[in-house]
Amino acid sequence: MEKFVLSQSVEPKAETKMWEFYEELKEIVYVSDVDSHELVYMNRWARELYGISSMDEIKGKKCYEVLSGSGVPCATCNCDKLQEGIWTEKVKYYPVLKKKLSSKDTLVKYEGRRCRFDLSVEVSDREQSDTAYEANEVMVNEGLRISLAAHTPEKSIAALLEYLGQSLDSERVYIFEEADGKTFDNTYEWCAKGVVPQKDNLQNVPYKVVSLWYQKFNKGENIIIKNLESVRESDREAYECLMPQNVQSLVVSPLVSEGRIVGFYGVDNPPEKSMEHIKTLLQILGHFIVALLHRRNHVRRLEELCFHDQLTGLENRHAAHDYIASVKEEESIGIVYCDVMGLKRANDTEGHQAGDKLLIRASECLKKIFGEYRLFRVGGDEFIALCTGIEEEELSKRVERLKVDMCKKYAPMSIGCVWSADSRESIDKMLTVADNRMYENKRMLYATEYKDLAR
Repeated sequence: MEKFVLSQSVEPKAETKMWEFYEELKEIVYVSDVDSHELVYMNRWARELYGISSMDEIKGKKCYEVLSGSGVPCATCNCDKLQEGIWTEKVKYYPVLKKKLSSKDTLVKYEGRRCRFDLSVEVSDREQSDTAYEANEVMVNEGLRISLAAHTPEKSIAALLEYLGQSLDSERVYIFEEADGKTFDNTYEWCAKGVVPQKDNLQNVPYKVVSLWYQKFNKGENIIIKNLESVRESDREAYECLMPQNVQSLVVSPLVSEGRIVGFYGVDNPPEKSMEHIKTLLQILGHFIVALLHRRNHVRRLEELCFHDQLTGLENRHAAHDYIASVKEEESIGIVYCDVMGLKRANDTEGHQAGDKLLIRASECLKKIFGEYRLFRVGGDEFIALCTGIEEEELSKRVERLKVDMCKKYAPMSIGCVWSADSRESIDKMLTVADNRMYENKRMLYATEYKDLAR
């Protein structure tokens, strides 16, 4: 590679000859747009290794989609650091090829585009020293880089599972978390192309299904099943759960937090020759996954505090703004604006605890009648139900049921509602109409039914 020289400015007329030269090289050559990540060229050797029959197959595709099998740019992407005339070198593990490659790349200009030119060769057996330790180290480091490049804990977990699934040549990678100490939920999964997802079918899995696994987990052991039929009699519960999923083999490792097992994660149907290597890798990465789950829980708690009312459990004004911005214009929408009556009087005469109970009763009425829609507490005594996809007649029926229920629970509210066949008209204007109707209803109620609550 040291003798290779590349002209730093490629003229369009020279394209054919230039590609002809690279076409017969027994090194991997690819060119990609550094701004859009779109692949511009792959030579014959690269196309053969990646199973690509012609250049037409890569048109419009991103380099990270083809080369790394990922939906996001590589965590180690250095496009922003490339310079014309200066070569950078790196060694990186490529999960699609399942090889470690040594690469040299630089910036070139082609048809007015800034492009990465990359030339890679497979690291030799001697250089690679193909020990399990080194293979694990490479994969752990790359997995961590990919995961930490994601912007949220959820995306970090998804990116790591995708990387593991592709790198380990497995059909499925998943995480199970304890739900209530007696059952488990499959909270995350990655599936290879053509593999049927199982996540939705694996909620509330009874503890008895993995009870024998936990006996091994508590001894610090992992689970390796090389042939599912081998546990048909010895672990009947696990066998009957795994068989419908088309699982023939697996490797599973516990997830331990502060000395307590909180779940497990694993891979289905990996190559048998790699199972011991996978076991070690899962043990190493388990601590990192637990840290990601803790981070996810922390973010969820912050979101809960930021977007939910702590007293009633309903969403708050910030959440309402976000939801309104996401409503599709073609959807019908009904808005129910409510104001709790007598709150000030309850606070002044009976104390704030009585006022809180009044607000909770009012929120429970709304949950009962409009529970499948979005409910918000937008002020001290104001609530809104935003009902997308509802018909006008259905909205009216529910409002009448709300009036009956709030009388039963003594949670008096004034109500204003408005409906539209679509939301092309400003929802803010609809809210104003509903608000005005609510105040009209309040004045009427204070003058008639609720004189004793008048402020």
